[in-house]
Amino acid sequence: MTPKGIFMAGPQKLLHLLQLADQGPALRAALAEEVAELLSQWPAEYPESMRGICEALLARTARDVNAATRARLRVQLYSNPELAARVLPRESTAQTLIEAARAGGHLTCALAQSLGVDDKMAAQIFEDETGAALAVACKGANIERAAFSALALLAKPGRDRAQAFAVLEAFDNVPMSEATRLLRSWRDEDQHMRASA
Repeated sequence: MTPKGIFMAGPQKLLHLLQLADQGPALRAALAEEVAELLSQWPAEYPESMRGICEALLARTARDVNAATRARLRVQLYSNPELAARVLPRESTAQTLIEAARAGGHLTCALAQSLGVDDKMAAQIFEDETGAALAVACKGANIERAAFSALALLAKPGRDRAQAFAVLEAFDNVPMSEATRLLRSWRDEDQHMRASA
């Protein structure tokens, strides 16, 4: 990976990224995140012809990384949904979560993988009785309202009608930008705790 704050000329940066790609699967997540960051903050000095190569590299790499890394990439590319649609594989995070809830399986693990956080953070999200944390997490992960509604009801089937409507209202009222920022901060906090452990 390129150290933060060090600028490389366009051709030098492209060569660096292609060398990372040749390193094999061990560095795929780092490569994908570095390319996503580059595409999100494209330097004016870099030629536009290089952008297409970087998009193709990210599209290929994104297919090879795990769900948690793809979730982080979706958050990284949130400000550019057209780019995210071009380079990230389509997957139904919501459907995976709903199926896990219906099966009575480990919903915490499924949520953790879908959001790119650890099991402890996912458990904290589910433990919030108000449902606000789940609303923020799902909206930040770009899960549609209907899928969130099904997930919220399946995750806590004992909620009465008023509580269910309050959870849906929390989802509706949180701005997408705020939800994405909070989800990103939870991921960063999670990564910081893992690094310091």
